[in-house]
Amino acid sequence: MADQPFTLESHFADKAPVVRAIYDKLISETGQFGRVVEEPKKTSIHLVNKTAFAGVATRKTALMLNVKSSAPILSPRFPKNEKLSSKRYHQEVKLTDPSEVDAELIGWLRQAYDLSA
Repeated sequence: MADQPFTLESHFADKAPVVRAIYDKLISETGQFGRVVEEPKKTSIHLVNKTAFAGVATRKTALMLNVKSSAPILSPRFPKNEKLSSKRYHQEVKLTDPSEVDAELIGWLRQAYDLSA
């Protein structure tokens, strides 16, 4: 049996409408940085400049956003930082409403976007 391609639509099937609204706002905001490629994978959607700068995993009523950085983001919004290498970190935030895609979060995403150039 051939591998089934993963689609954006498959990530939002059986999810609350707010999950798609949060994602759409993320794409609208990050699209202002420049070209953003959406790469659906089995368990997540990678947001890519030249390399991935963020990852999105959908849940029933929320969206889990993983942001790449060159140093830990010290904020209560990111309770845990994962060090991947000497200069790469991932931080995850749970988003439950489009209003959480605010200027602060967009600033971190912009830094991640620039880092992935």
